[in-house]
Amino acid sequence: MAISFKGAHFPKDIMLMGVRWYVAYPLSYRHVEALMEERGVPVDHATIQRWVVKYSPLLEEAFHRCKRPVWLSWRMDETYIKVKGQWYYLYRAVDKTGQTIDFLLTEQRDEHAAKRFLIKAIRRHGVPEKIAIDRSAANEAAIKSYNEEHGTAIAIRKRKYLNNVVEQDHRAVKRVTRPMLGFTSFEAAQDTRVGIELMHMIKKRQMVVEAGEESLTAAELFYSLAA
Repeated sequence: MAISFKGAHFPKDIMLMGVRWYVAYPLSYRHVEALMEERGVPVDHATIQRWVVKYSPLLEEAFHRCKRPVWLSWRMDETYIKVKGQWYYLYRAVDKTGQTIDFLLTEQRDEHAAKRFLIKAIRRHGVPEKIAIDRSAANEAAIKSYNEEHGTAIAIRKRKYLNNVVEQDHRAVKRVTRPMLGFTSFEAAQDTRVGIELMHMIKKRQMVVEAGEESLTAAELFYSLAA
């Protein structure tokens, strides 16, 4: 289903450009506002935030219809982001080649949160053969619980060096969030993270393209999701 821009007060291309700048680069909303103004587009930073929160989930939904399959060997870990002055937990997983599998922002860091993330990832990508984790007892318990409930046999690997790939990937997405000065609400943080992770996956060429379109830039691929 095509993304609808009906009723918007700005042209579609302008809104998508503002969203892409914010989720692709280490910029604040006021930075994007200033860049827009330089290009003759007077728009308030709060309006740009609304665009990001509204369109990021819709663009991600379109992306998943043409996302490349991932490998069956996963690396699962969690990191932290600040929301309204408090630390929350961002669960993330990549495959052995560093391709993003999934992500989930949660208020808690425990077995229940880890299992929610695991279920979300498996629904989208199927059951992996093995998952590498750190020494987190909650992550291990979540995988074991999933195996017991679903009759699966996901192997658990606890070797620190195996998770280097996901830890490096954390740093790549955190570089974008650093200038954002924290998030004002859990919902806004969640939807904004969707946009950041989406752009990160596009940059990693995780999108299936038509023959002859292999040379499209990440920006062009991003805009094509709303075509």
